[in-house]
Amino acid sequence: MRVGVVGAGGWGINHVRVLANERLCRELVVHDTDPRQRARVAEVAPAAQWVATFDEVVARCDAIVIATPAATHEELATRAIAAGKQTLIEKPLALSLEGARKLAALPTQPGQIVMIGHLMLFHPAVRRLHELVRSGTLGHPYYAQATRVNLGRLRADETALWCLGTHDLSMLDFLFGEPGVEVSACGKAVLQPGVEDVVFATVRYASGLMANLHVSWLHPRKERRFTLVCSRQMVEFDDVAREKLKIYDRGYDRPPDFKEFGEFLTIRDGDVHIPQIPMIEPLRAELQAFLHGAATGTQPETDLASALRVTAILDAAERSIRHGGTPQAVEST
Repeated sequence: MRVGVVGAGGWGINHVRVLANERLCRELVVHDTDPRQRARVAEVAPAAQWVATFDEVVARCDAIVIATPAATHEELATRAIAAGKQTLIEKPLALSLEGARKLAALPTQPGQIVMIGHLMLFHPAVRRLHELVRSGTLGHPYYAQATRVNLGRLRADETALWCLGTHDLSMLDFLFGEPGVEVSACGKAVLQPGVEDVVFATVRYASGLMANLHVSWLHPRKERRFTLVCSRQMVEFDDVAREKLKIYDRGYDRPPDFKEFGEFLTIRDGDVHIPQIPMIEPLRAELQAFLHGAATGTQPETDLASALRVTAILDAAERSIRHGGTPQAVEST
């Protein structure tokens, strides 16, 4: 099929690179409002066709990837969906819950898919972690702790919460399988007024599950760590480390019979298992799922419903920040 990439900047150029080598992409068309990106596109995808306007992408392509700045997602996605195009929208879906709801309410044609770029759900280690949770091997989940920090590129149109937090919230939605109900968050804008560089957030779920997030692009080192504590085992996913997933056979055991309180809980300090996980670039896996879904009319799991649930939590977290950390209810989607 003919695929268009709108936005060839810092992340969009990676979409161009991957799509240039995918067999389902018969023709690659690229547009960016910055003409300086044309040279970069020619370097990574010599056969790609550069066009001057978004309308040309819509006219020439069957499927469109929107990888522009977050503030433009709502407008461009609306136009692509209305034109009946197979559409992949980079995260976040929109910069407001109202905008996300408008996109989710747009009518689509039979066989037309709309996919959200929740990249981490296509990471092989996250897929394995999902299998472990669903199989019951880990026991009952208790809580999760996510840290996504680095000394990164500043953004003027979105905070660290909307830029980085979307990754971990989409993982929590995928692993927990239930929507959040309440969020408390605090943040600080250090470098740009009104744009929080660092955010701490706690999300609570109806079942009693809890997750804590720390996101920042003002940090001395890069960390991409997600810890899940369950009743039988604990798991750490470290995307920066060579060994991505570690399963800890550690926790507390409750003997069936005990006479003294000290015997009631005993620490279990077992082995650490490092599973062998065949790796594929998450973006390649994501784009292959998009192309397959576009070709067959099969909606990938990162759909508008999942994006709405994530956006609702982001919205509640932002309201909590504006209200001094007061817990805010997650609105129904």
